[in-house]
Amino acid sequence: MKKIIHIDMDCFFAAVEMRDFPEYRDKPLAVGGASERRGVISTCNYEARRFGVRSAMATAYAMRLCPDLILVPGRMEVYKQVSQQIRAIFDRYSDLIEPLSLDEAYLDVSDCQLHQGSATLIAEAIRADILAETGLTASAGVAPVKFLAKVASDLNKPNGQYVITPAAVAGFVSGLSLGKIPGVGKVTQEKLKTLGLETCAQVQACSPAMLAQHFGKFGAVLWERAHGRDERGISPHRERKSVGVETTLAKDIHSEADCLQVMASLIPELNRRIGRSGSARRIHKLVVKLKFSDFRQTTIEQRADEPSVKLYQALLSQALTRAEGRGIRLVGIAVGLSASEACSERLTQLDLAL
Repeated sequence: MKKIIHIDMDCFFAAVEMRDFPEYRDKPLAVGGASERRGVISTCNYEARRFGVRSAMATAYAMRLCPDLILVPGRMEVYKQVSQQIRAIFDRYSDLIEPLSLDEAYLDVSDCQLHQGSATLIAEAIRADILAETGLTASAGVAPVKFLAKVASDLNKPNGQYVITPAAVAGFVSGLSLGKIPGVGKVTQEKLKTLGLETCAQVQACSPAMLAQHFGKFGAVLWERAHGRDERGISPHRERKSVGVETTLAKDIHSEADCLQVMASLIPELNRRIGRSGSARRIHKLVVKLKFSDFRQTTIEQRADEPSVKLYQALLSQALTRAEGRGIRLVGIAVGLSASEACSERLTQLDLAL
């Protein structure tokens, strides 16, 4: 039986700011873009969350919820440096580490002999090391499978941990809300509710065929998760799935011509990121993303072997048919990368002409 730990830093960006600037402590604080520039909240501390402020929320709305909110622009280089410190701590306990972002990661400690081989004690030691060496708190989830470790790490936040032993898995998942399962977003959760499915126990009573009928391949994943199963191992070297760039606009735009102009401005940066990635995997699709004035978003993608300005234009036209009179507040373009097929050439870049 595997021993998986999911470590999740507590309000990471905001915590670094409070550590470095004590005057921010005990006050509602958020890291994000300015409201007058259509910014969004990257993260916020727990004082701000009491007012309803959340990550990915429009800064202007966050300021209405919490007029005394302190907003800072963020210092990504500092956050990266701290993340490297934390990663060095992980390395002491396991070679099997799967970073998910700067502030969270999975560790497989099945073969770790430290602390009598107890995953519970190892998680406690990691959190203590992080606090001692960075001044920041982390929460942890411990479980025999990945998705349950992630679910568990959120149960005793901040600065806590939750352990799901192998013997406790069945009882834990039976009462687990389906919305807690990674991959079940708001749309999927609403669809599940229309089918009378809100807990894992209810999914356990369904047939895999019925789930596949309504959710396709994800139906099989849902069935497995509802039974507490997750065969995925730790992937120390996660391949990036895409290279992309997007921009939030200062003012909504409405015409296709304006969107094309924004797209043209993104192409040099996309080329720069493609060149920097140095990926030896093939492009297998192109993607256009739009976010509308009501914050709903849509993506259009199509299989392709190389970047094509004309195809991006066609995808943009398709995406705009979904605007239904709404303004456009964000435009993004990306290339999707093959998961396995390798080639000897670097990724092809776009002709800058549009």
